[in-house]
Amino acid sequence: MSNETVTYSLEAVLTRIEGKIDSLQRDVNKLEIGQSELKGEIKALGFKVEGIDKRLEKVENEQSVLVKSISDLQGFRGLILPLIVGGISAGIGAIITVSIRFSLLSGNP
Repeated sequence: MSNETVTYSLEAVLTRIEGKIDSLQRDVNKLEIGQSELKGEIKALGFKVEGIDKRLEKVENEQSVLVKSISDLQGFRGLILPLIVGGISAGIGAIITVSIRFSLLSGNP
C-alpha cells in the first residue's frame, strides 16, 4: 500500500457534502410525498371497507329473513295435505249426510 497524500480544498469537500445533503433532502421529500399519498389511499380504502361491511351486514340480515320465510313456507306446506284431506273428508261426509237425508225423506212422503 502506498502512502500517497491527496489534498482537496475545504471548499471542494464542503461543496460535495452539500450536494449529497441536497440529494438526500430531495429523496426525503419524495418519501414524505409518497407517504402522504399512501395515507390518503389507506383512508380511502378504510371508507370502502366500512361500506362493504355495511352492505355485507345488510345481505346477512336479508338472508336471515329469507331463511325464516322459507322455513315458514315449508311448515305451511306440511299443513296443506292435512287441510286437503280434511276438506275432502268434510265434503264426503256432507255428501253422505245429504244422501242419507234425501233417501230418508224420499222414503217418507
